Amino acid sequence: MSTFRVKDQELSSKGLLLEEWASMHMPVLNRIRKRFEKEKVLEGIQLGASLHVTKETAVLINTLKAGGATIALCGSNPLSTQDEVAASLAMHGVNVYAWRGQTNEEYYWCIDKVMYHKPFITIDDGAYLVGTIHSKRPEIIPDLKGGTEETTTGVVRLRAMAKSGNLKYPIVAVNDAYTKFLFDNRYGTGQSTIDGILRATSILLAGKNFIIAGYGWCGRGLALRARGLGANVIVSEINATRALEAVMDGFRVMPMSKAVKIGDIFVTVTGNTSVIRKEHMMEMKNGAILANSGHFNVEIDIPGLESMADTKRTIRSNMDEYKLHDGRKLYLLGEGRLINLAAAEGHPSEVMDMSFANQALCIEYLIKKPKMKPNVYSVPKEIDELVATLKLKAMKVEIDHLTIEQKEYLTSWEAGTI
Repeated sequence: MSTFRVKDQELSSKGLLLEEWASMHMPVLNRIRKRFEKEKVLEGIQLGASLHVTKETAVLINTLKAGGATIALCGSNPLSTQDEVAASLAMHGVNVYAWRGQTNEEYYWCIDKVMYHKPFITIDDGAYLVGTIHSKRPEIIPDLKGGTEETTTGVVRLRAMAKSGNLKYPIVAVNDAYTKFLFDNRYGTGQSTIDGILRATSILLAGKNFIIAGYGWCGRGLALRARGLGANVIVSEINATRALEAVMDGFRVMPMSKAVKIGDIFVTVTGNTSVIRKEHMMEMKNGAILANSGHFNVEIDIPGLESMADTKRTIRSNMDEYKLHDGRKLYLLGEGRLINLAAAEGHPSEVMDMSFANQALCIEYLIKKPKMKPNVYSVPKEIDELVATLKLKAMKVEIDHLTIEQKEYLTSWEAGTI
């Protein structure tokens, strides 16, 4: 018998429909599920997961269940849970503790419930679960075989823990697989962030000055999509190489202190804190829109914004208006949380197909491999390449292969010389 806490159990039938739709667009994970179901590779394994509880996550959870695993799941963001999906998972044997609109206290209560199940493997999105285990439940660490991490922000935090000697069990950085970050972070974040902004605002992007803080893979994808919709994209960066790349890609680059004076829409995708600060907001135009697509709600200085405001009111779902002391109005989307999940549905299923295929295969890898030393590990190359191969097959795309002559040429030094 599973235990759970969700918003409304009666939503489960709607959740099943959402899962069905996502599954139709996740052929790689479905192929893995069939093998897992046949081989029962996860039989008797307790998994603890902190993930965005979306329809795509449900397809991953069902894949792991098919392999024999028992799963405890909580949301990794207070605003990202799809309540229909949480209800559906709860009705089908998952120990799920997630609902949209959690308080900070409720959020950590859900993480505590996952830890109560004493997982053998952890699956994390942002390193909240791993961090809480280390700080609050260190007694369960000796029984942990390992874990996986889904996000850039989480990997950064975990590498910092490893470097300082504070990480006590091994983690595979799923985020760093090519078939994850080159597609999920670029195409997924690019499209879903625009989707969230448009759902929250219903504005025209064409002709707007669209300011992007950060030109990592998420920023690159967002810039590409915003330009495609006719926006004038301006990039703010601290890394010289990335700033140069943005210039070469055809975008204007300038410090945030200059961009704030001309920007219509601001989106942070850095993974850092206080990217847009009070001094920036003091210079913004009346009507400027602020959104975040980095993992945590710290990239925009919300306390600073609130200290500048005389009034605050909700104009539309996921859009709050702040009327400042000088009469200007600024608009914050999704409470400064991940706008692609707060106002939209996260990454498209086709992209999460590869990300979660990596998750499933890395969990299998951790279980089969002798216990590793505490550290952050890369996804094995063979898993990354398998995911790419399976995705191409599902898309009915064929590629060339090296001839014997070409292989010999690439592995010798004599060939081609005079």
